[in-house]
Amino acid sequence: MRTRRQRKCIVYRAYRGSATYSVWALIAANTLLFIAVLAHGDIIYTFGLQPSDWLERPWILLTSLFIHSNLWHIAANMISLYFFGRFLSMLTGEKIFLVIYFLGGIAGSLVYVLLASPYSIAIGASGAVFAIAGALAVMRPKLRVYIFPIPAPVPLWAAVVGGFVVISILPYVAWQAHLGGLVLGLTAGYFLRKRQRIIIF
Repeated sequence: MRTRRQRKCIVYRAYRGSATYSVWALIAANTLLFIAVLAHGDIIYTFGLQPSDWLERPWILLTSLFIHSNLWHIAANMISLYFFGRFLSMLTGEKIFLVIYFLGGIAGSLVYVLLASPYSIAIGASGAVFAIAGALAVMRPKLRVYIFPIPAPVPLWAAVVGGFVVISILPYVAWQAHLGGLVLGLTAGYFLRKRQRIIIF
């Protein structure tokens, strides 16, 4: 029978290393497809999410997560994915990290389908990234991070909520996907934190 202290050691040994393989794989896949978009712009219409068409092509709920329109778009998502994703994957392990990432992205796509114009097209990994950020914000809410242009560090939870509000009010932004991903991430973070308390503390 393991003691609580022994179980605590087991948890940290499992997740303590540089668990970023999945993060780098996602960044590489997004970057390669972004290069493909630069070469063939019609890829956006083939793999982007159009609400009126998703029942006939349900895979676009997922493929749209890997398509980005411009350099700023992919840079913002991949930088966020690297910092949030690396931390979360070390806390939870890569399998749980990937589950949150893809379920968050799909949840964002479904909310976009429900709330957006049926003939609009949504692309980008923002829903999945907000899921990762939301889960991390619940698990480590007091973690201090720097957000440009704020000169002082702010709590992670405030950075995530503030980032959601600021980004979502910008024009041509799929706030519906952000909302769906964030809600799933917050929910996942709640259950992970609850389980973590039972195992670790």
